[in-house]
Formats: sequence, C-alpha cells, structure tokens
Amino acid sequence: MGLLTRLRKEWFIIGIVLVILSAKLLPGVGVKGGPLRPEVTIAYIAVSLIFFNSGLSLKTEELRNALFHVRLHFFVQSFTLVFFPLVVWLLLQVLALTSIDQWLLKGLQTVSCMPPPVSSAVILTKAVGGNEAAAIFNSAFGSFLLGSSSSVPFTSIFSQLFMTVVVPLILGQVCRGFLRECLERRKPPFGAISSAVLLMIIYTTFCDTFSNPNIELDPTSLLLVVIIIFSIQVSFMLLTFAFSTRSGSGFSPADTVAIMFCSTHKSLTLGIPMLKIVFEGYQHLSLISVPLLIYHPTQILLGSVLVPTIRSWMTSRQKKQSKKINRIKMI
Repeated sequence: MGLLTRLRKEWFIIGIVLVILSAKLLPGVGVKGGPLRPEVTIAYIAVSLIFFNSGLSLKTEELRNALFHVRLHFFVQSFTLVFFPLVVWLLLQVLALTSIDQWLLKGLQTVSCMPPPVSSAVILTKAVGGNEAAAIFNSAFGSFLLGSSSSVPFTSIFSQLFMTVVVPLILGQVCRGFLRECLERRKPPFGAISSAVLLMIIYTTFCDTFSNPNIELDPTSLLLVVIIIFSIQVSFMLLTFAFSTRSGSGFSPADTVAIMFCSTHKSLTLGIPMLKIVFEGYQHLSLISVPLLIYHPTQILLGSVLVPTIRSWMTSRQKKQSKKINRIKMI
C-alpha cells in the first residue's frame, strides 16, 4: 500500500493528531468567546448539522424501527443511569481510602450520573456504521430524561434539544423525501461529513482543556484521575461489548456499536450546568468540575481512535451473519 493511499485511509486518525496539536499551540482560537465562537458554531450549528446529516442519510423505516427497539433502549438507559453510577460509587468507596482529593472523587461520582451526549456518541456510531438511529434516540432521550428530573431548567434543555436535534432531523428526513433518488444514485459521503464535524468538536474541546485553569492540579492527582477515567471508559466499553454480543442477546453488530458509545459517553453540555446548580457556592467547585472536563475529551479521543478497529469488527461480523443466513436459505 502506497504512502498516499495509506494517508487517505487513515485521514481521520491523522486529523485527530493535527487538531489536538493545533489546540495545544493555539487554544485561544477555539475557546468559548474566541474567534471560532464554539458556543454558537459547535453547540448549535455543528450539532444541528450532525442531525440534519443523519436525517438526510437515514431511511425513515430505520428511524421507525429504532424507536421501537425497546430492549436496546432499556439496556442503554439502565446501564448509563443506574449501573454506571452504582459501580462508580462502589469504586469510590475504595478510592476514598487513598490520598486522592475527596472533591475530585465527588466530581467522578457526578460524572457517572450524566446521560450520553447528543453529539459525539451519534457521530462515532455513524463513523463506524452502527445503529445511528438508536444512538440518536438514546442520546436525546437520556438528556431529556435527566434534565426533566433534575434542578436544571427544563425549558432550556427541552428547547435546545428540540432546535438542535429534532428540527434538523425532521428537516433532513423531509429533504430526503425529495432527494431520495439523487442521494441513492450519488451516495454522498455522509460518514466523512460527520467525521469532519467531529474533528471540529475535538479541536474546540481540547482548546477548552488546554486553556482551562481548573485543570492546574498537583501532577500526581491529575495523573491518577486521568488513569481512573481512562480505565473506567475502557472497562465499561468492554463490558457493554461482552453483554451485547453474548449468545441470545438479540443485538446485531450495529446495535452493539450504538450501545458501546451511548452507554459509556457522558454529556458535558448538561453536566456543567448541573454541577454549577448542585454545588453552587462551594469553594471547591473547580475541583469537582475537573473529572468531567477530563472525561469529555478522553471519551472523544478514545472513541475516535477505536473507530477503525470497531468498524473492522462490525464488518467482519456482518459478513459472517450474512453467510450464515445464505446457508440457511440454501438448506
């Protein structure tokens, strides 16, 4: 394989490295209030583009089928809002005996209670070729469910979700109705578009990370928190993979991809307002926020790096299932 061909194949991984380096060198460009205005361009325009792109690329029957995939929804919501917090709470009982700052541990517990984000989990599922419709439903539903039951302003959450998720998705579906033949004939690179948007999100996320004074901690404490967060994410991804691929689970390879990302990713957009409300007036709020500020870029980076590996596994699994079905039909 030639160098140019190799570069084209691995363009997304190369892009991740480049945007992180750019964020390190020029963090002021992508921070909130900076020239790029991520509070508008990312939070609204980029997220809306993601779901418009999804509406344009997804068949209506796929969305309909995803809506009634109750077993998958129950698995994701139970894992992310019940099992995840419970296991982290048990882990923190052990970590409380160590020298790690107790406020950092409180921050970890808060992270565990967050729903999946409405951007990265969907983009990564789409980049792999997983059940994108299911990822859309669970990401939006989790934020809606937690927001409606917490002290975060419900109207604000609902209106933002409606304008950045529901409206673009419906518009994409309407446009697909008019452009179906053209889209099927030309086959636009929907996955590449979503991946490019994800690179923008990674860039602005790391701009915030590198310029955020709250992450100026004791190096040892910071390293321990990073290791814990990375270990939690890897362990839970493996756990959801094992559960969703076991015999008799009833989940397809595409379902497994959506489950892995939606069950282990946590929302920064909903998390920061919740932290500010729950811990308002606490002088240790910055320390409590650190685990979430670390978890967010870590989940995006880890998920992005794993995209090629998970895609290869899913493609291989789907081919095996297809051959098995064909053999049964021949019999």
